Parts: sequence; structure tokens; C-alpha cells
Amino acid sequence: MSYSDDQYNPDQFETRANEDLALLTKTLEEVLKSSGDSADQTYIELKEKAEQALNEVKSRVSQASDGYYYRAKRAVYRADDYVHDKPWQGIGIGAAAGLFLGLLLARR
Repeated sequence: MSYSDDQYNPDQFETRANEDLALLTKTLEEVLKSSGDSADQTYIELKEKAEQALNEVKSRVSQASDGYYYRAKRAVYRADDYVHDKPWQGIGIGAAAGLFLGLLLARR
């Protein structure tokens, strides 16, 4: 399965997460406002709608987390290939990053 960088844009994920949260909130508010008998048809329909919305959100979050996993794995492989191709540059980058982090932590 291939994931493109455009498909799982963090801004797009945040927008979708906000939309999903709004959908869940609206649906669950409808369920809570419905103070009918549990045998009432409206209550049953709203409960099914809430369950469906929850399942859709779970599916989207799962797909997004899979996308982030594959992107991170791809980045690790690229870094590994880079270090194998150019070991001294990898050592230099690691030393510079360590120095930078050390200076940041020493300021505290």
C-alpha cells in the first residue's frame, strides 16, 4: 500500500479531525436532547446515527495513523540510506544536532 505525502497532509488531517469532532458533537447532542422512551423510533434512529458517526471517525483516524506510520518508516529508510551512502556527512549532521540540543538544554 502506497501513501503519498499529499494524501496525509497534517493540515488536512486537522481539518478532517475538526469536522469529525463537530459531526460527533452534533449527533451526540441530538441523542442527549432526545428524552424519549428507549423504544421510541426517534431515539433508536439517533442512536444508530451516533454509532455510525463514531465508526466513521474511528476509520478515518485509523487511516491517518497508518499514513503517519508509513511516512515515518519511509523517512527512517531514507535516513539509513543517506548514512550508508555518506557516512561522514551523517556523523557531522549527528554531531551538529547533538551540539545544538546540548546548547538548548544547557540554557535551562
